[in-house]
Amino acid sequence: MAPTHDHPGEQAAQDPIRLLEIRDTPLSVDEIFRAVGDDAAGGTALFVGTVRNHDGGQDVGALGYSCHPSAQDEMRRVAEKVVAEFPVRALAAVHRVGDLEVGDLAVVVAVSCPHRAEAFEACRKLIDDLKHEVPIWKHQRFSDGTEEWVGAC
Repeated sequence: MAPTHDHPGEQAAQDPIRLLEIRDTPLSVDEIFRAVGDDAAGGTALFVGTVRNHDGGQDVGALGYSCHPSAQDEMRRVAEKVVAEFPVRALAAVHRVGDLEVGDLAVVVAVSCPHRAEAFEACRKLIDDLKHEVPIWKHQRFSDGTEEWVGAC
């Protein structure tokens, strides 16, 4: 491993992208947090997106996520962009697909960096870009019987 430019003697990570998946099984915050553990990281930021019980003034009964076959590749592209822009030591992101209920975890992302400010910024960019660029769609079913499809994530 090569030394980094910021801290002589610090070993560079082999691949800071530790975990990227789209799954149809329940997500684990602990799994994502463990995936970004790194002794050279002084800050770790984690975001958890959950299914809420309302949207746009309507009560949400349940929802489902589906994705395009290219979603995994797009998720990697987004992660690589974050790694290129920030001093990321470790990054992980997992999004759920399938039917979810209120309170279920829909997405968990985490980033570890040498300092907290860059960890917060990198995590924010990761979730925002995943939401806007990865082809994952939400199908909300409201308690009044109506439903709607929501663009990416």
